[in-house]
Amino acid sequence: MSSTTRHAHYIPVRDDWLARRAEPALDPALPIVDPHHHLWDRPDWRYLLDDLLADTNQGHNVVATVFVQCRAMHRAAGPEDFKPVGETEFVNGVAAMSASGGYGPTKICAGIVGHVNLMIGAKAGAVLDAHIAAGGGRFRGIRHISAWDPDPVIMNPAYTPPEDMLARPEFRAGFAELGKRGLSFDAWLYHPQIHWLTGLARAFPGTPIVLDHVGGPLGIRGYEGRRDEVFAAWKAGMTELATCPNVHVKLGGLGMRINGFDFELAAEPPGSDALAAAWKPWIDTTIDLFGARRCMFESNFPVDKGSYSYGVFWNACKKLAAGASAEERTALFSGTAARVYRLEL
Repeated sequence: MSSTTRHAHYIPVRDDWLARRAEPALDPALPIVDPHHHLWDRPDWRYLLDDLLADTNQGHNVVATVFVQCRAMHRAAGPEDFKPVGETEFVNGVAAMSASGGYGPTKICAGIVGHVNLMIGAKAGAVLDAHIAAGGGRFRGIRHISAWDPDPVIMNPAYTPPEDMLARPEFRAGFAELGKRGLSFDAWLYHPQIHWLTGLARAFPGTPIVLDHVGGPLGIRGYEGRRDEVFAAWKAGMTELATCPNVHVKLGGLGMRINGFDFELAAEPPGSDALAAAWKPWIDTTIDLFGARRCMFESNFPVDKGSYSYGVFWNACKKLAAGASAEERTALFSGTAARVYRLEL
């Protein structure tokens, strides 16, 4: 089936398919902070603590993780703006389970990135305070997804932001509340939108911003078969964004269907060599532009689990970082994430 007709988002996880590719962990002692994963219990997809641990315990030294919002366990009742606080309550409970030591040495959900609708303006401050209170000292910031495309198939139906959301005055009034509390902002958008984030970063130079998934390069629908053109447009946007010192970038999230790499269509799951080869231009360019101290590898699990296994992913990252210095490798795999999300390791 052509990628122009497939659903644009989640790829089903096939454990039997993933099991066909097993690799021993490279450099297994290297400390890793996974700064981007989710937890959820959906009618057709469960990914909770035991599922995450089955992935993080694949031979790599994952010392801590950061949870990022995914509409999990929102409150069923109460004011609409405060319903996402339920997600922080849920995740802090999982983090407390991990902190007991009964689930292994990894500090699961050591940092929590929740959600607040910043379009409510300054009223977002009260919701942020509720997240902080619910987070048990782990709440670090929010993500308000701004991913937009004129093609409705590329749009995630769960998120329908206006194209110019990051520039709207009501959004920026809400965004200003983050800086007052020392909180960060995770940005998830598509590559044609990077200039909107540059404008936001320049307007709020004191607020840490983390761009998720290497800036969301698209490769399906109208972008299919235009990889060179997409890369050029993406690079131009990233080059300008890199002039904003408050912006960091997550290196990962390229296993989604929207990226168009089509790993999931092969008879066998990809190995780390195949992943590293496919991603090398995007990862190398990002590190060259932002520097290792502003970049962090991320798993984006379980979203990307439809395309490859956790252990193979981290082997690919280690191969991509093979030419980095020891200091740069530390930054890419743990240091940047620990600093940006203020983790005590």
